[in-house]
Amino acid sequence: MATQRNGRQAVRNGGPHIPGWALFLAGVVVGLILFAFASRHLPSLRRNDQPQANPNAVAEQGSSPGIAGSSAASSGSQFDFYKVLPEKEVVIPNAELSAMAKAEQQKAATANNASVSAPGGATATGASQGGGYVLQVGSYPDAGKAEAMKAQLALQGFTAHVQSITLDGKVWNRVQIGPFASATQLQSVQKQLTDAGIHAIPLKEK
Repeated sequence: MATQRNGRQAVRNGGPHIPGWALFLAGVVVGLILFAFASRHLPSLRRNDQPQANPNAVAEQGSSPGIAGSSAASSGSQFDFYKVLPEKEVVIPNAELSAMAKAEQQKAATANNASVSAPGGATATGASQGGGYVLQVGSYPDAGKAEAMKAQLALQGFTAHVQSITLDGKVWNRVQIGPFASATQLQSVQKQLTDAGIHAIPLKEK
């Protein structure tokens, strides 16, 4: 009888023994897994205070343009550099203006050399008389804005005038500097305007 009791005790004591810290660690792992599962599948645990994407959202038709588009549209409605009278005026490209000014300067130098050797010392200038050149700083449908540009130019030391013309039934108030007697003078003032940060286009009467 004693032998059987000792055998049972030996079997009981010889079974697997799990340390307490291992049981605690296993409990923590199981708890984390359950918490992660609940956070993912239970809406009540989600944060609803953050903005959510709407996959069905569409842009409104006729919405306002962006900043770049609106600024370009507003600037186009305020002024236009190239409002000219096609039957009376022509825009001079900068490359052509440079060539004209260079030709005038060469002609003036040749004339000056000839005047030195000619009897009486007659002088000549390369500038053509009767100014047919102007610089156009802008053209505005609003006369007040044209006058404001004229005043701004005056502060920069440039004397401008406002000319009103009608094109396609619309009145444009053109701000111009000139006239100039030569392309050389025209190019010189255009460079001064460019250095002052003011854009202008050269025009010549036909």
